[in-house]
Amino acid sequence: MALDFAHAALKWFGLELHQLAPSERKALERAIGRRTIAESPDRRLEETLTLGERVSDRVARLGGSWTFITLFCLFLLAWVACNLLLARVAFDPYPFIFLNLLLSMLAALQAPIIMMSQNRQAAIDRQMAVHDYEVNLKAEIEIMALHEKMDALRTEQLTTLLRQQQEQIELLTRLTRAQGES
Repeated sequence: MALDFAHAALKWFGLELHQLAPSERKALERAIGRRTIAESPDRRLEETLTLGERVSDRVARLGGSWTFITLFCLFLLAWVACNLLLARVAFDPYPFIFLNLLLSMLAALQAPIIMMSQNRQAAIDRQMAVHDYEVNLKAEIEIMALHEKMDALRTEQLTTLLRQQQEQIELLTRLTRAQGES
């Protein structure tokens, strides 16, 4: 197996076994072992999420939705309406300084949480790209192996055909000689 593996690495990648990248090694191992490489990396990644990562994903999902925009607009309208209509007992009169403070705090907290989610998504995308590369590489190896098998079959068929033709020529030559002698 090790000899086949080293031979395959040299044959299909033009590299020694120790020179292969981990993705290339994995694709080659799976191709030689006739095992699939196709799997769902996002499912594996979802199983390893921490609580913070789950929260950041939910906040990013909610913060980037029309539901959030609609609810937040309704909240702002209610805040402004309550403070304008109840001008004498308003808890945040007209320039709405407290509302400004709340909005600033919301933005200050929401931005890094969304960035954490985006960074995690970028990491997932990188892992998916590596996985796609491995799958494509294995497919290329399989195609090259199929080409070699087809070439070997064609060569074998041509050899058999040439041998049969040679036998037929020899038979015809003997028949021609036998007829010429009679």
